[in-house]
Amino acid sequence: MNQFLLTALFGAAAGVAHAAPAPYAIDPTHTFVTFEIGHFGTSTNRARFDKKEGSVQFDRAGRAGKVDITIDMGSINSGTPAFDKHLQSAELLDAARFPTARFIADQFSFTGDKVSEISGSLTLLGKTKPVTLKALNFNCYVSPMIKREVCGGDFETTFNRSQYGLSYGLDWGFPDAVKLIIQVEAIKQ
Repeated sequence: MNQFLLTALFGAAAGVAHAAPAPYAIDPTHTFVTFEIGHFGTSTNRARFDKKEGSVQFDRAGRAGKVDITIDMGSINSGTPAFDKHLQSAELLDAARFPTARFIADQFSFTGDKVSEISGSLTLLGKTKPVTLKALNFNCYVSPMIKREVCGGDFETTFNRSQYGLSYGLDWGFPDAVKLIIQVEAIKQ
C-alpha cells in the first residue's frame, strides 16, 4: 500500500473518531454564577448574578470544547438591596463603567470521560486574567422533558481580586481571595 493511501485512510479514520464540536445553549434556569468572600474572618459574604448568557461548544469524543459566559454585573443579588447597591458601586464592581464580566475558555481537561477542568480567561473591571475552573461535578444526560442532551456541572476557582484592581477593604483585613462558582447546564442544539 502506498504512503498516500495510508495517509488518506488514517486521516479519514481520525475524522470519524472526532466529530466536530456540537453547539449547546446555556440553560438560564439551571445556570448560576455566585461568589463567596470572607467577612472579617467571622462569616462569608455570598451573592449571585441573576442575569447571564452564553454558549458552549463540546466534543466529548475529541476531548475539546469552548465556553463563553457573559455575566450582567448589575444583576447582583445578595438578598440585601443595600449591599447589592454597594457591590455595584465604583468602590467594588463598578457596574456603571463595567456592566459585564466574561469567562471564555477553550482548554478542557478530562479525567476518564468527564471534564475535570476548564481553562481560559476571566474579564472583570476591564482586566483579563487567566483562570482555571475545577469541575466538582460533570455529567451529560438526555432530558426526559425536552428530549435533548444536556451537559453541565459545578465548577469553581479562587482568585485574588486585587489582580483586577478590586482592592476595597484589603487594608481593613478583608481577604483578597474570592471563590467563584459557576453551576452550568447547557442544552445541545
